[in-house]
Amino acid sequence: MRRVLPASVSAALAALLAVTAAGLPACSTQQRRSAELSLANTLIPPEQEKQLGLQVKQELEQKQKVRYVEDASVNAYVKGITDKILAFAKKDRPDVEWTVKVIDDPKTVNAFATPGGYLYVYSGLLLAADDTAEVAGVLGHESGHVVARHSARQMVNQLGVQTVAQMALGKEPGKLSQLAASLAGNGAILAYGRADESEADEYGARYASLAGYDPHGIATFFEKLEKSEGKQPGWAAYLSTHPATPDRIAQVNKYIADEKLGGTGGTSGTQIAAVKARLKTLPAPPTQPAQPDQPQQAQEPAGPGGTGAQ
Repeated sequence: MRRVLPASVSAALAALLAVTAAGLPACSTQQRRSAELSLANTLIPPEQEKQLGLQVKQELEQKQKVRYVEDASVNAYVKGITDKILAFAKKDRPDVEWTVKVIDDPKTVNAFATPGGYLYVYSGLLLAADDTAEVAGVLGHESGHVVARHSARQMVNQLGVQTVAQMALGKEPGKLSQLAASLAGNGAILAYGRADESEADEYGARYASLAGYDPHGIATFFEKLEKSEGKQPGWAAYLSTHPATPDRIAQVNKYIADEKLGGTGGTSGTQIAAVKARLKTLPAPPTQPAQPDQPQQAQEPAGPGGTGAQ
C-alpha cells in the first residue's frame, strides 16, 4: 500500500525540491539551507534530538569507556569560553540545553558536537591550540552544527524522508539506538558535507567575534591543521572530518572580512599556556579512550537522494 506523507512534510519536501531544481547561483545556498532546515524541523523534533544525544553520551561512557577531565581549572577554562559562545548559540536555538565535556585524551586532537547540545572537546586539542581564540573558533564551529541542525538535515538527506518520518512517528524504535551507536563510534552522526562545514565555519567565526574573541582563530587553527597533515598522527581524527584546504581557509577569512567581524580577545596565549601546563601535570588516563572511527567527508548532495563531487 502506498504511504502518504503528512501535508507539512510534503510541503517542506516540495520547497527543498523546488530550490534544488531552480539552481539559482546567487541565492541557492541560503535557500537550500532554509529548505533543508524546514524539512528537518518538520520531521525531527528537538525532543528526539535530545534523546539521541543522551543515548550517544551513554554509548561513549558505557561502551567506549570515555573518561572526562575532572580538573577544576581546566574545566573552568573551557566553561569560560563556552559560556560566552553558547550565550549567542542559545539565542539561535533557545530549545537546546547545552552540556560541555572535556575528554581526557592528550594524544587526540578533536572536538565534536552531537544532537541535543552535547559538546565534546579533547584535551589533545587544548594542548595543540596556540591561543584561546583558536579554541573559541573550534567550539563555535561545533556548536554551529547543532544550531543549524546539520545532523537532522543529514539524516533526512541520507536516510530518506520516509524513514525519518517513520522515526518521528515512533514506528522505527530500533533506528534511534542504531544511530546513537553510529554517532558514538564515528564522532559524527553522519558525515557532514562541504556546505555544512562551511556554514559551521561561519557560525564559529561569528560566535567567536560576538563573544569578543578574534574571529580569525578558526582560520589560524585550520592553517595549523594544513601544515600538520600527515606529520602529526594525533591530528588525523579532526582532519578526517574537517579537511583544512586552502580554499576553506580563504573562504572563512573572506566571510570575516565581508561581515566585518570584530574582536581581538584570546590571542595572547597566556591563558592557554597555563591550561597546557596544568594538563601536563595530570596523570595519564589508565587506558586511552577509544577514538571514534571518523567517517570520510561526505560528498555534497546534488539533491534529495543524490550526490555530487566535492
